[in-house]
Amino acid sequence: MYGQSLPWRGTLRQAARTATSFSHNTTAGSYARSYVLSATQRSTVFSRHRPSPAVLFTSRNLSISLPRQKDKAPKPVPDTKDESKNESEDAAEETKDSQKIKPDPEAPEAKTIQPEPIPSAKAIDAHGTVSSVSGTDVSSTAGDGVGKKRKPAARDLSKPIVPEVYPQLMAIPIAKRPLFPGFYKAITIKDKAVARAISESMKRGQPYLGAFLLKNDEVDKDVIGDPDEVYDVGTFCQITSAFPVNAGDDHAMTCVLYPHRRIKMTSLIPPAHSEPDAATGKVEATAVEATAVEATEAEESAPQVDLDNKKGDVVASFEESPAEPENSGFFYEPTAFLRGRGVSVANVENLLDEPHDKKSPTTRALVSEIVNVFKDVALINTLFRDQISTFSVNQNASNVGEDPAKLADFAAAVAQADSQELQEALASMNVEERLLKALLVLKKELMNAQLQSKIVKDVESKIQKKQREYWLMEQMRGIKRELGMEADGKEKLLENFREKASKLAMPEAIQKVFNEELTKLAHLEPAASEFNVTRNYLDWLTQMPWGQKSVENFGIQHAKTVLDEDHYGLKDVKDRIMEFIAVGKLRGTVEGKILCMVGPPGVGKTSIGKSIARALNRQYYRFSVGGLSDVAEIKGHRRTYVGALPGRIIQALKKCQTENPLVLIDEIDKVGRGHNGDPSSALLELLDPEQNNSFLDHYMDVPVDLSKVLFVCTANMTDTIPRPLLDRMEMIELSGYVADEKMAIAEKYLAPAAKELSGLKDVDVELSNDAIVELINKYCRESGVRNLKKHIEKVYRKSALKIIEDIGEGMVSEESALTEEGKAAQKESDKATTDVRETPVNIANETAETPRIALKVPDSVHVRITKDNLKDYVGPPVFTSDRLYETTPPGVAMGLAWTSMGGSALYIESILENALSYSSKPGLERTGNLKAVMNESARIAYSFAKGLMARQFPQNAFFEHARIHLHCPEGAVPKDGPSAGITMATSILSLALDTALNPTIAMTGELTVTGKVLRIGGLREKTVAARRAGAKMIIFPADNLSDWLELPENIKAGIEGKPVGWYSDVFSLVFPDLDTRAANNVWSKELRPPMGDGQEKVAGKAVDLGEMEEAED
Repeated sequence: MYGQSLPWRGTLRQAARTATSFSHNTTAGSYARSYVLSATQRSTVFSRHRPSPAVLFTSRNLSISLPRQKDKAPKPVPDTKDESKNESEDAAEETKDSQKIKPDPEAPEAKTIQPEPIPSAKAIDAHGTVSSVSGTDVSSTAGDGVGKKRKPAARDLSKPIVPEVYPQLMAIPIAKRPLFPGFYKAITIKDKAVARAISESMKRGQPYLGAFLLKNDEVDKDVIGDPDEVYDVGTFCQITSAFPVNAGDDHAMTCVLYPHRRIKMTSLIPPAHSEPDAATGKVEATAVEATAVEATEAEESAPQVDLDNKKGDVVASFEESPAEPENSGFFYEPTAFLRGRGVSVANVENLLDEPHDKKSPTTRALVSEIVNVFKDVALINTLFRDQISTFSVNQNASNVGEDPAKLADFAAAVAQADSQELQEALASMNVEERLLKALLVLKKELMNAQLQSKIVKDVESKIQKKQREYWLMEQMRGIKRELGMEADGKEKLLENFREKASKLAMPEAIQKVFNEELTKLAHLEPAASEFNVTRNYLDWLTQMPWGQKSVENFGIQHAKTVLDEDHYGLKDVKDRIMEFIAVGKLRGTVEGKILCMVGPPGVGKTSIGKSIARALNRQYYRFSVGGLSDVAEIKGHRRTYVGALPGRIIQALKKCQTENPLVLIDEIDKVGRGHNGDPSSALLELLDPEQNNSFLDHYMDVPVDLSKVLFVCTANMTDTIPRPLLDRMEMIELSGYVADEKMAIAEKYLAPAAKELSGLKDVDVELSNDAIVELINKYCRESGVRNLKKHIEKVYRKSALKIIEDIGEGMVSEESALTEEGKAAQKESDKATTDVRETPVNIANETAETPRIALKVPDSVHVRITKDNLKDYVGPPVFTSDRLYETTPPGVAMGLAWTSMGGSALYIESILENALSYSSKPGLERTGNLKAVMNESARIAYSFAKGLMARQFPQNAFFEHARIHLHCPEGAVPKDGPSAGITMATSILSLALDTALNPTIAMTGELTVTGKVLRIGGLREKTVAARRAGAKMIIFPADNLSDWLELPENIKAGIEGKPVGWYSDVFSLVFPDLDTRAANNVWSKELRPPMGDGQEKVAGKAVDLGEMEEAED
């Protein structure tokens, strides 16, 4: 295309010559024709010599001036040889150019003048040539002889300036925001008539209009029908470009306006008026003519050559003004072509700023504040920052205070404010007042930006953590993928699985399953639901410790040391662990065992499991099955379920990462049973040494070897454990502690731990032995030591409070206890105004890793807790005596019972419900919350006692007339079991014989109707309870003699054990000196028949009985 390699100078010169060559075809009274390059040509011509953005934005001369008439012809210039040569060359170029560029005065609207940068006046020389981009002055080429010598052109480009006076122009209403001088604005014209008028004005080289703000923000139109619809102060704008909104749409047009100055509307010629008044037209013609005369006079100062003897001037719109005779009397009317086009025309006058002092304190202060607000907003709003950067570049000045009016316009132009506030800033001619209004809207912009920033931060703080992690992880994956640091996600996943599997000693069957699942995963799409199921399954397969075993410690002495450090007593458990270690030491390996420790709470069943794991150097895992009612917790879920997981045993292996951990199953006697199956039945496979070498979990679906796992179970009783499950476990019974054992445990373990826990480790606080004994006897009589531990901790807590109250808080001030980070956190916490129930937003600032340090208690503090002042710390004693009865009345016997809390003394009481008489009827009443088995024991004991009395004391008719009430105290406690049989029989016989029993005798044993005493359980706990109750003799079944012999001597000390096989042995022990005659006649007085009918017979019988007794004597 022509002109691709030409600079600005050559392009403009050729455009001028082309326009000149066609000037002969125009008539004197017609409008100047426009010779316009196409958009493609212009972009090509000016692409290499486009000025910098600074030049574009700082130049006010981005306009196309009107064709101007010259008053005089240019003065002739003498010719020279060189000049003639140059003229011939120029003429040749003109001819060539005229052939390539054809004028098209009827060009459509889309090919009108585009917004191209217009060089400043300094950049254009007398020949119309343009200087370089750097702004170097090339005017010396006109006549200073520097550079190439050539003759000045006959037609020079005029100085492209905007008319200073333009009294009448087309008026366009603007909605919502006014236009400020010096800042571009794009508007959309929807009115077809207005769009055509704009196109015609650009063709005529008059791309000017007035922009006035509509008072109603809701109205949007392109024609002003009434002056009251708009504000009277607007801007004089130049149309730099215009193009259709959509291709092929002639109605809608987008225009880019460049406001030059403020104007005021003096009157409006609405579309209904077709003719302007004569005075206005004359003024306009005179103004235009004056402008043309001034331009002509300015051009006559430079030497020119009239090559074609035609008047005219080449202007920035590449138009040529037709030659017109001087003094023709014609007044040019630039808006005449707008008549009848349906547009609004306004008469306007220019508005000038009031004189001001740029260096006045008020102006400088306002400028400084505006600049500061700009900086604050730019830190928050990035878009605002870009606008400020563009404005700074366009100013071409380092000091913005040099033009405060321009700064105020810029602040108002970029700020978001109400249209009325912006219009007030536009209409203000006082610069200081304008600066103040601009500062106001800018301050509002800053407040909006700060509020927006706060809202954004609040929203971001509410984003869920998982969502943030997911977003960041996806970004990280994308970055790694772009950098080549990570391969395809699925391939990387498969490689990780293969790498994990290579480090494991998987059995062959499991390796086969792994390979199948891995192949399946490779053919699945990541978006498929089965993909995640298979991936999770492979995760579990590769995280199982196949073939991984921890190195066990089979040192006997080491195990003894560890077990004795953590627990006192428990000889049975320790001996069993020693046996386990001894077998492992001889074989080099051990198989897993299933141990079950049964005992009352607080005796150390759970804690001993952890000590065993430490002694054997095995990994430890504990889980409780108390209340468990879902088989899936043991056997796992099927993989088809959402959120499926393996059972707790598989999870234990994954956590411990060894095949031989110690797994403690707590509360195995409290397993529930629900609609999801019976977990106790599922435990049969798990705890069977013959089956658990191929345990099959529902989720894993592969056999898992559990034969090397040491299972330790705990229970309070065996009654609720299913018999098949109980048969699979090795039982170890843990009895309660006696006073001596409790004393040793308190001294070695409980007291030091409680003292350190209370912050009194280095303080002189002593808990005496007699105080501990008092705690054991009067406060904590249970089998375990958990309650004793609580009371000892309470003693030390009370001591700590007493120390603080005695020495005062001044010596141990709160300020001295805080660390530096604790003080900082406390300071932030004091600022918080939120409710204590709500978590503050800045909770991270109110926390510290080590907020405070331990305080040093003075050495002068001494605290002694003895038996005498113990009640000041723990209150009055709970148990005031060792026994319920110091002296038992007839009908009361002390039995022994076993409960889940240990052994306890169980008294059986029997009384007569009514007075015994000859006419009273027998019966038996039982109370005391007795369950079925114990009720049967009571009936058996009653029947046996009646039979014994009938055989040994036939004269004693007590059971024939006595109504007996048998009761067991502590009725709130359910009681069951057969072991109270001999105690009930003894209580009833004691009442029948009216003989009190020795209160130091305790007994236990099941009784049959024939008098046989059967074996019972819990002899150790019962012995401990008997000793605690002050018993001196224990009567127990002969079948339990082995249990008695196994009891430690410290438990049996001071107690005499009497094994019995039949109740006759019991009777001889509890009634050693019974008088048979007295026993036969003990109730004879109460049972004597009344006098009356039948007395002889009765008396005779009585006499016979007496005779029989005398005969026996």
